Amino acid sequence: MSASTPEQSTSPGTASASPSGVARPAVTDTVITYAGAGVDVEAGDRAVELMKDAVKATHNDSVLGGVGGFAGLFDVSRLLTYRRPLLATSTDGVGTKVAIAQAMDVHDTIGFDLVGMVVDDIVVVGAEPLYMTDYIACGKVVPERIADIVRGIAAACSVAGTALVGGETAEHPGLLGEHEYDVAGAATGLVEADALLGPDRVRAGDVVIGMASSGIHSNGYSLVRRVINHAGWALDRQVSELGRTLGEELLEPTRVYAADCLDLVRELNGPAGGAELALRGFSHVTGGGLAANLARVLPQGLLATVDRSTWELPAVFKLVAELGGVPQADLERTLNLGVGMVAIVAPEAADAALTRLADRGLSAWVMGQVGADDAAGSAAAGDPDYVQGAKGVDGGAVRLVNAYA
Repeated sequence: MSASTPEQSTSPGTASASPSGVARPAVTDTVITYAGAGVDVEAGDRAVELMKDAVKATHNDSVLGGVGGFAGLFDVSRLLTYRRPLLATSTDGVGTKVAIAQAMDVHDTIGFDLVGMVVDDIVVVGAEPLYMTDYIACGKVVPERIADIVRGIAAACSVAGTALVGGETAEHPGLLGEHEYDVAGAATGLVEADALLGPDRVRAGDVVIGMASSGIHSNGYSLVRRVINHAGWALDRQVSELGRTLGEELLEPTRVYAADCLDLVRELNGPAGGAELALRGFSHVTGGGLAANLARVLPQGLLATVDRSTWELPAVFKLVAELGGVPQADLERTLNLGVGMVAIVAPEAADAALTRLADRGLSAWVMGQVGADDAAGSAAAGDPDYVQGAKGVDGGAVRLVNAYA
């Protein structure tokens, strides 16, 4: 007959021992709830109610179901009409630009930065971004603030012609401050295989066309914020060179190029695809700057010579350089400096491309040309104006020449 150990009795408020001998917390009369821990489910539901009409406005006939399902559904029956359909996908966030939005308590524009960073990577290969999802992590769900963020995302998706089919808002008390949040998103696009754009399309003699940015867009804000903090400038400071406050300039939404680029594809390449396309490819100028991102979409052995004198630096970039004493090489490796997207086209298509972009209200200009790379020694010599390969892509090269206008 085995011996048994009597259970230890404890009075309220004293520690007890578990069977393993590990002390258990004291029993108290405290009631701990999810809301008490900092997560307000009702606030999340309220945020959905405030945003759902904006989300629905992005839906087309391919979107199935409504807002709030476990998964977004998108009818891809159109794939049956493709000879060889390719799916393209991209994911990104906004980065520390959200700190500017939070400091200014303006949240309905940051969605354009998110959507631009995601869908404009997809159109680089000629793919149409079909649908997008978003993710918002915050310290506390303030329904109106979350709804403003999502309304901005939805508005940008409408500009891009992309359906916003789902998303998630997560409350992370203790990890993020009450007024802090971060946003991320992902999108999926579609392109016919023989219409795919990329380095293998580019030829010597092709023309490089720059498309104007709307401002800093969403890259380099760690540098920009460091500069303005060093200068002691407040976000509500009126800046004559900018014609508005510093904060308004820094919060200027990213231009979403997706619809412009796809229109240009249709205009220059038509629906058929094929071995030779007049529009060879695009480069989305994000982190790393113009030269590094352009080099990613060039084949080995070719060099794009880009002439700085073909455009003037917008005032905000001059301001950052002057306030922080930032070297030009560092500026060019970090910020877009007025160029948000680049198109590479056959020389005979350059005029048509410029006309089409102008018709859509987009400032664009010829900024360079592609030729043979005869500057192999430039990289070894540490020439800051010469970039070959970037972000893991051992592709072509870019050389920046002359001074900005």
